Formats: sequence, C-alpha cells, structure tokens
Amino acid sequence: MKNLEHYKEMLEAEAKNLEKELLTVGRKNPDAKGDWEATEKMDIDPADEDEVADSIEEFENNKGILNQLEIRLKEVNEALEKIKNGTYGVCEISGEPIEEDRLEANPAAKTCKLHM
Repeated sequence: MKNLEHYKEMLEAEAKNLEKELLTVGRKNPDAKGDWEATEKMDIDPADEDEVADSIEEFENNKGILNQLEIRLKEVNEALEKIKNGTYGVCEISGEPIEEDRLEANPAAKTCKLHM
C-alpha cells in the first residue's frame, strides 16, 4: 500500500480527537484497560426532583454518546494495530485490497466496497 503513513496519521489524529470527545462525557475505567464509563453530575441537590431528573437524563445521553465513541475508537485502534502487523488495507471477507477512496473516506474500514 502506497499511502500507509498517510492513513496512520489520519487514524492517530482521529484516535486523539475521539479520546478528547470521550473525556467530555466520561472517564477511563480504572478497573478495565481501554474501557470508558459515562460520568454523572455530582453537585446536584437530591431534594430538587427536576435537577435529579435532568442529571439522570444527561447521564443516559452521555452513556449513549460514550458507547458510540468507544466503538469507533476501538475500530481506529484495530486499524492502527493492523498497520503495525502489516495487514492494513485488506478486506476481512475477501482478502482483497480495500480501495484507496474507501480508506480515504474511512481509514478504519475493515472491508472493501463490495463487502460493506
């Protein structure tokens, strides 16, 4: 693959941005490497039902966002690992090279266009 360094840079930049976004809705789980958990507001008045409800809603929203970001970060990290192993840019189904324009649009792509 001719643009391997280009894709590596794209993936590293995306991983960095994903981690920044993850920090806005959660924190790294200290008990499980590579796992994140949603955070909730700690400074709420438990006597204020509206504030408690808002906090629960915000936590649930953060949890959903966190899950999506965590999935994408895992995909990006897997692609970076494939670069290290020399298996990057190969369709996981057919074993054929993944098209350059597909990798340009999604550098963490696991399959070619035919198997998307």
